[in-house]
Amino acid sequence: MRDRAERWGDREQFRFGEQRISFRAAHERSDRLARVLGDHGVERGDRVAVMLENGPDYPIAWFAIAKAGALMVPVNVQYRDADLRHVLDHSGARVVLTRSDHVELVHRARSGDGDPLRVLVLGDVDGPSGAAGIDGELEGVGPLEPPGLAPPDPEQHDLLNLQYTSGTTGFPKACMLTHGYWLRLGELAAEVLDLTDADVILTAQPFSYMDPQWNTVVGLISGAPLVILPRFSASTFWDSVREHGVTFFYCLGTMPLFLLKQPGTPADRDHRVRMVACSGIVPHLHAELERRWGVPWREAYGMTETGVDLYVPVEATQTLGTGAMGRPVPTKQVRVIDPSIGAEVPRGGTGELTVRGEPMMLGYWNDPEATADTIRDGWLHTGDLVHEDEHGYYHLVGRLKDMIRRSGENVAAAEVEAVLADHPAVLAVAVVPVPDEDRGEEVKAFVQLRPGHVPGRDTAVDVVDHAAHRLARFKVPRFVEFVDEFPMTPSERIAKHELLAGAGDPRANAHDIAATGAAGQSMASNQGEV
Repeated sequence: MRDRAERWGDREQFRFGEQRISFRAAHERSDRLARVLGDHGVERGDRVAVMLENGPDYPIAWFAIAKAGALMVPVNVQYRDADLRHVLDHSGARVVLTRSDHVELVHRARSGDGDPLRVLVLGDVDGPSGAAGIDGELEGVGPLEPPGLAPPDPEQHDLLNLQYTSGTTGFPKACMLTHGYWLRLGELAAEVLDLTDADVILTAQPFSYMDPQWNTVVGLISGAPLVILPRFSASTFWDSVREHGVTFFYCLGTMPLFLLKQPGTPADRDHRVRMVACSGIVPHLHAELERRWGVPWREAYGMTETGVDLYVPVEATQTLGTGAMGRPVPTKQVRVIDPSIGAEVPRGGTGELTVRGEPMMLGYWNDPEATADTIRDGWLHTGDLVHEDEHGYYHLVGRLKDMIRRSGENVAAAEVEAVLADHPAVLAVAVVPVPDEDRGEEVKAFVQLRPGHVPGRDTAVDVVDHAAHRLARFKVPRFVEFVDEFPMTPSERIAKHELLAGAGDPRANAHDIAATGAAGQSMASNQGEV
């Protein structure tokens, strides 16, 4: 930060609405905030929870916490009592940096155990009872003197984040991420995406999630300004892209689907974007996305634990619509192993993706068993089942723990979801197991329909028949339940654990296709099959 402030000075680092914040201004404000944190008792190694909406105060707070030698604990502003209590208690956060709107929730969520919690409020000098408004303090202190409150570790092994995973299977775990992790990730992303100070980066995801953070570090390394949107809005997204002259953004989960749902306009190709990085794009929509906006959409694969592992280069046009997640980035090695015996599978075979190299988390905070189970002999086990094609590109088959065991056969939920998503009536889908006395588990599909389609039995039968003509019989869903929308994780993935939580009988609201054989001959053969 100090180097960039001296080198680039008044060059724009952050843009938020009408606000323009230079590298020098961000450096100086984070200096002052680091000093105020120290005045409020923050010491090296302390955990500081940050619960702020999107805006430049979020990355500036991150820099300040780094300068104080502390650890940031990002908190999603949509958390309620149980989520927030888990993160605060598990991390042992002593300080929460937030706004006045969240103070009551913070006090309610923190249990009585542990050290007292200090709540510091930005943007509200007269904070609620039990909170300190620190805006006046920020104006009353000067910058830090080099080297600041916490001289850096030259090897960059100091912890910087306790980054909680999205929690698709329950309460999230906290990944221990170092200064070096973030610098390696930023350098690597700038290299493989060819980002320079001529680019303009945009982020619309919550800053409590990984993507805006690595976007921030990419900008710090490359000199590209970062445009921060308050939130993702499909109806105004491309207007923002055009307004700010954006050249690059990252898009994941259901975001491309919602963008495609917007009506086309003559301005669709009126922009400066030269490429879009994405994760989990629906293969059959890939060509439509590129055709509509006239730019390459390229897959990248990674996770909180590893940053980035695979990517598809811009020039790899042959991957269009294949579902390829990419090849290894320069700093990573990957292997595909048979999880039952630990041996590497030959090319084309399906197995668990394991990776090693930089960046990589140190482990899970206060969870040595999960750490030892995930990182073995230096290889991180991703839990994702993949296969490698003849060109060296990896393709997702499913999650190791997102498998349905039906009559002794393994069914990868992701494989079934990909087939169902190809039905013209289906907007989004999630496949889950339900208990079954005869088969152990049955296959159930939650389906969100496109506008104009009726969520009745006839549609359910048609969707199942679509799968029955494309999948082995044991993979075809027996139950179909229609939903208006899906519960989502902060990373815009469907929160499957919430679909069945507290729902009682998982068959109650579902169409049981096999019960009457209504799907015709293709499904009739499923009845009595064990």
